[in-house]
Amino acid sequence: MIIAFVHNGKAFLPEMDAYTRFFSACQITCEVVNRNELGLLHRHVEWWMMGVDLTKPKEGIYKIHEYGSSSLPPWRWWKNWWKSFFNAQPDFRLFLNEYVQKAFNFHDHIPFGYRDMGVPEHWLQTDPFLHERDYDFVYTGDLSPIRRPEALLKCFSTGAMKGKTLLIIGRDYEHLQEAYASYRNIIFMGPLPHHLLDFYILRARFGINYTVDMEPFSHQTSVKLLEYAALGLPIISTRYAWVEQFQRQYGGEFFYLEPDLSNFTWEAVSNFPYARPAMETLTWDQQIRKSGVLTFLESKFPELQFTPRP
Repeated sequence: MIIAFVHNGKAFLPEMDAYTRFFSACQITCEVVNRNELGLLHRHVEWWMMGVDLTKPKEGIYKIHEYGSSSLPPWRWWKNWWKSFFNAQPDFRLFLNEYVQKAFNFHDHIPFGYRDMGVPEHWLQTDPFLHERDYDFVYTGDLSPIRRPEALLKCFSTGAMKGKTLLIIGRDYEHLQEAYASYRNIIFMGPLPHHLLDFYILRARFGINYTVDMEPFSHQTSVKLLEYAALGLPIISTRYAWVEQFQRQYGGEFFYLEPDLSNFTWEAVSNFPYARPAMETLTWDQQIRKSGVLTFLESKFPELQFTPRP
């Protein structure tokens, strides 16, 4: 059996590694392609990371649509409506969470499930104190202008943290790298394959979850926070709806930044009593298993057996 994962390559998708590991262990072949390569590939399942999919159904090929995020501003509600109205109908849908499902507001009876973000299980066994610290802070992920990264970078260029080092692991950061080239304490790196990410995260003393408090970011899972927490890093975060809900559900103690970052000082973050949230139920294996997609695949391919049958 062959699953073709289809995406445009523009976003960080740690789930690609997770899906490949999971399904390969079940003797299922996984191919990651863009839409132009899809027609050249023999496949049994098309698993689209949405996006837009205007392709017609093909006999004998099942289609899964995965919505990992609501559309971004500007005109995000219009974009969501357009996608819900014009996208091809799949056989199954996956949503990051209930917020994303409601954002698209599909009016049909296609089965669906929720597949939240996760972490590699072996990361939970990591002892962060066994690693040397080459950087004071690390930030991973998106640096697009809509996330307003300049406010954070100003703290390290001319602000209270100008004497501390910040490792930024991302992609498409050339404009920022050029703008902050004279500040040697701001180090840009990447993009990195996900299997190397833990090595570099663990070289920092603190993990920064800098997220603007605006939709849809304020209601969507912060992958960086999950990764810092899994590896045992003390977490510094902006305050917004998702992170507060996560803390209520899984515990932990995070240093919350003021909106103007006025409390972001070395003394404050060094003296805060951090605590690690409970991450045991947030592994990729568990997130995939409870999403419902495996039951869907078993219903279409009776030879598959992802869980022992009585």
